[in-house]
Amino acid sequence: MWALVMWGAEMRGVGVLGYRLKIGVLVIVIMVLGFFNESQGTAHYGEDSVGSFPYFEYNVPRNVTTVVGQTAFLHCRVEQLGDKAVSWIRKRDLHILTAGILTYTSDQRFQVIRPDKSENWTLQIKFPQERDAGIYECQVNTEPKMSLAFQLNVVEAKAHILGPVDLYVKTGSSLSLTCILSQGPHDLGTIFWYKGSSIIEYKEVEANEIEEAPRVRLKTEWTEQLTSRLTIEKLLPTDSGNYSCVPTMAEPASVNVHVINGEHPAAMQHGNANTASPGALSVNLLISLYCTLATLYTSSIDGFR
Repeated sequence: MWALVMWGAEMRGVGVLGYRLKIGVLVIVIMVLGFFNESQGTAHYGEDSVGSFPYFEYNVPRNVTTVVGQTAFLHCRVEQLGDKAVSWIRKRDLHILTAGILTYTSDQRFQVIRPDKSENWTLQIKFPQERDAGIYECQVNTEPKMSLAFQLNVVEAKAHILGPVDLYVKTGSSLSLTCILSQGPHDLGTIFWYKGSSIIEYKEVEANEIEEAPRVRLKTEWTEQLTSRLTIEKLLPTDSGNYSCVPTMAEPASVNVHVINGEHPAAMQHGNANTASPGALSVNLLISLYCTLATLYTSSIDGFR
């Protein structure tokens, strides 16, 4: 009987010990999980973490190119901003351009755009010039400070017409002018052609239309560069004049077209009225040499007298 009582007491002791062991293991597991969560929140400071810290959205353009005069936009997106503020800083002189929605520069070309309850803080730069190129920082006043750099490139885009600036063509022949625009951002706009101050009108004819080809044609292609080709058939003397290639997002270019009657070999070949043949140059050189010798001879005779 006594042995049975002792066995029951041992079983109760084992049960209490097992219960305490389970409680201890559960406490250890909770502590480990709490430590892991805390380390997760601090290890990814400034990123998308389980904490409530602000962080930047990196999936935005950070190397932005624009042309002189075309408004530039730098998009900064901050998630979980809370009670913190976003500022834009110009890196080269550490000038504070904006803080929150307020502008802290007298240059009215700079402004921050932030729609209501939006995570986007966009720096707008109107009429940018080449001097505005450089690094701009989007900053958040956390401790320590968070910042994300943006590179702004401002280029002077200019159109270029292939060939000489003075072009001579015969009456009745065809004229082809090619304008190329390669500098600038991906959106290069389009190109218009002018003769003097008047825009050149042209008609596009579909391939299946039974109609005589128009005298004036225009073809524009958008590839890695913007190319526009103006073609005029059966030239008339009235087609002479200044032709300008005018892009919507770049400086224009122009050439002078001279429609002539008959042959004009030197001008036709070199595209320049000032270009003379080698024979003409030799005759001019001999005449100049003769005049120089005659002058020296006359001066010598006068000296002997």
